[in-house]
Amino acid sequence: MGQVFWQVSKITAQEREQRMDQKARCLWFTGLSGAGKSTIAQHLEAKLHAEGRHVYLLDGDNVRHGLNRDLGFDRESRRENIRRIAEVARLMVDAGLIVLVAFISPFREERQMARDLFVDGDFLEIFVDTPLNVCEKRDTKGLYAKARKGEVKDFTGIDSPYEAPLNPEIHVNTDIETLDSILEKITDKILK
Repeated sequence: MGQVFWQVSKITAQEREQRMDQKARCLWFTGLSGAGKSTIAQHLEAKLHAEGRHVYLLDGDNVRHGLNRDLGFDRESRRENIRRIAEVARLMVDAGLIVLVAFISPFREERQMARDLFVDGDFLEIFVDTPLNVCEKRDTKGLYAKARKGEVKDFTGIDSPYEAPLNPEIHVNTDIETLDSILEKITDKILK
């Protein structure tokens, strides 16, 4: 990397935030497959957009169709998946956007790696805490059943662990909270 140098923009992140009249942040949704990360993030994106906020959603499945289509689901590929998306999210926050990242991101170490890219306060971890049995009941793709039969390997919650956040900024449970109350909880935290 001795030949690569960071180019400093003449416009600061604070100037971009001021122009967009918002606090740029990365909201990192983590939880099991089927927990409700994407659903919450999609509704939050629509709500914030309707309120005039500059917001963008990076969803795990969508990113795997493009930027990360060359990655598998083994531990090293998952780590690289998180590293790449965290770098993209950091650039988007620097551009002044509110970035919603909906990724299983099962390991604390990798979520910390993502957090470490951001200035304090610009990364909020949102733990979508939903019991495994509820996630399995919601499984429209049939992935849990395939994982239980051994047809899908390294599936989080079945034969690959999920490490719940220890101190997330926001903790929600889609099994007992309504979508509206979850959206209100998140917007109260990020828009104050």
